[in-house]
Amino acid sequence: MGYWFEDPTLKALAPLALSTSIKGLSTIFNTPKIYVGANVFPEGPVIGPSTMDALGPRCAKKRAFVVTDEFNQRYVKKIVQFLESGGFTTEVWAETLPEAPMENVLACAEAVNAFEPDLIMALGGGSVMDLSKGAWLLYERPDLKDLGMISPLDTLNLRNKAILAAVPTTSGTGSECTGAAVFHDTAAHRKIPVAHDELVPDVAILLPEFTLSMPPNLTAGTGLDVLAHAMDAVTAPSANEFTQPLALKAVEMVFNWLPRAFRNGDDREARHRMMIASNIAGIAFGMSGCHLTHSFGHALGAVYEMHHGLCVGFFIPHSFQFCKSVTDAHLAICKTLDIPAPNAEAGMENLVTRVREFLTELDVPLTLKGFGIEQADFEAKLPKLVEYSYGDISCYLSPRPITAEQCEKVMRYAYEGKDIDF
Repeated sequence: MGYWFEDPTLKALAPLALSTSIKGLSTIFNTPKIYVGANVFPEGPVIGPSTMDALGPRCAKKRAFVVTDEFNQRYVKKIVQFLESGGFTTEVWAETLPEAPMENVLACAEAVNAFEPDLIMALGGGSVMDLSKGAWLLYERPDLKDLGMISPLDTLNLRNKAILAAVPTTSGTGSECTGAAVFHDTAAHRKIPVAHDELVPDVAILLPEFTLSMPPNLTAGTGLDVLAHAMDAVTAPSANEFTQPLALKAVEMVFNWLPRAFRNGDDREARHRMMIASNIAGIAFGMSGCHLTHSFGHALGAVYEMHHGLCVGFFIPHSFQFCKSVTDAHLAICKTLDIPAPNAEAGMENLVTRVREFLTELDVPLTLKGFGIEQADFEAKLPKLVEYSYGDISCYLSPRPITAEQCEKVMRYAYEGKDIDF
């Protein structure tokens, strides 16, 4: 099976298309309409425009298909009551599986086609939102048979049948405001990233109370996903004046609020701030793209079935150290976090130290060995780790080009916890 990101022409064009010189000719800043706060699903009269005002007028049939999973069914009643108060007929599909397997996307798409909604609402974490995007795409375009071959350059012509609203219940992926989705090709044991401007949801609804039930390990994993998005968005070649301020603010917020949310899941202020951090980091990386944290993280997550956010967060130090010879963009992060940086080299050393301290504070190992991966198992699966990391589209967006041999070396260094010195 082939994938869109394996196209040699796209591989060659991606770094050029996202460069400052080319993006400066025509930059798109695309976000959903965002509602955030304790009253985004009002149960009575509100002052000013309500969330329903962004949905009702765009849905003539008033048929809402709610996609969720078993864990998030606890919030369905509130969503259904809100939709029915606006005159919607609803159907709930709560069969989303973790990591959005391709077969699961197809099953959801069949249910969507049977119901024929004009609103699809995703209620859940990254897997739910990604799966909803895939099902929505197949509902709008039944002629598309292979999600893995959808290129960012294709014209999709979505929104002829339905609009998409996203209600995140984790503070991590930022998928509620990006055109990105990641599906799992279970046959190939591979993560399939898809990115398209038309996949940005129409409305994002952020209710911090929905994140209170996240356990500490999930809080850490999703929060590190935010950090990886934000730090990549600062250092990516395609970063610009729109994305960098958002990314830097998200970095600051994660360092300030994630430890509080991790230690006390009922800390409402920390949950609220992390939800905003996730959202603005999503907007930033949705415009600028991610790079090596995600190519390495996607590979590790696919091969060892580990949480996506934990994987990409783990690789922040390695990614930054590898790229330090070609960029000093990390100095902006040092300034934001008040990290001493008399020069680029010292700034990088101090930043990596700070990130590692942060990972330790969240009980995240600093080596792949620390995750319980045995040496023999690592050696046996290293070829796949290299294949998947080098073949990932994020790899081609790196500030510093990387070879397959260097990917292998990074993985070996990560296993032992060595600084990247090449």
